[in-house]
Amino acid sequence: MTDLTLVLGNKNYSSWSLRGWLALKQTGAEFDELVIPLYRDDYQVEIRRHSPSGRVPVLRHGDVTIWDSLAIGEYLAEVFPESGLWPRDRVARATARAAAAEMHAGFAALREHLPMNIRGRFPDRGVTPEVQQEINRITALWRDCRTRFGGDGPFLFGDFTIADVMYAPVVTRFHTFAIDLDETSSTYCAAVRAWPAMVEWAAAAADEPWIVDYAEF
Repeated sequence: MTDLTLVLGNKNYSSWSLRGWLALKQTGAEFDELVIPLYRDDYQVEIRRHSPSGRVPVLRHGDVTIWDSLAIGEYLAEVFPESGLWPRDRVARATARAAAAEMHAGFAALREHLPMNIRGRFPDRGVTPEVQQEINRITALWRDCRTRFGGDGPFLFGDFTIADVMYAPVVTRFHTFAIDLDETSSTYCAAVRAWPAMVEWAAAAADEPWIVDYAEF
């Protein structure tokens, strides 16, 4: 047992769980996982045993409980400063925080129309004009971050940071629904999908037995 435990939803479908998990993996710390299958009859009762909001993920660190993905990332960046969860440069760090916060608060149409389903492939789903507008904003943000701060690394700010954590589920959505992307965005998505932690998560998602109907087409 460790003093770090992450409470998660289904790895195939729970985008916010993926964010918390990637941030924790980036620290290199050992931790325990508790996976609660979502959208079953008793799932809310079970989650509320661990989460005051009734949502996942939840990080428990000793007697500390944190129940939001971005807050988990911020907490881990302070507890494990050597993990590089935020860029060192002040301007890059502020930009990374703004990009992460924009993902945290926005893109509702994309979330609804293109739900995360890592093992699914739905190339003919198509997108609405509202979803395309959000895709355009995301890819413009990615290009800007890569151009200004990417340097020699493959991620938005060169090294893997909380900004990449926040957009990793979007990367999986773009793959699942075969979204057409510009070269910079396509290359970035390939780098995220090849990141060892992402490969590990995707393999676990593929092995899950649960099906969530709203994310299957």
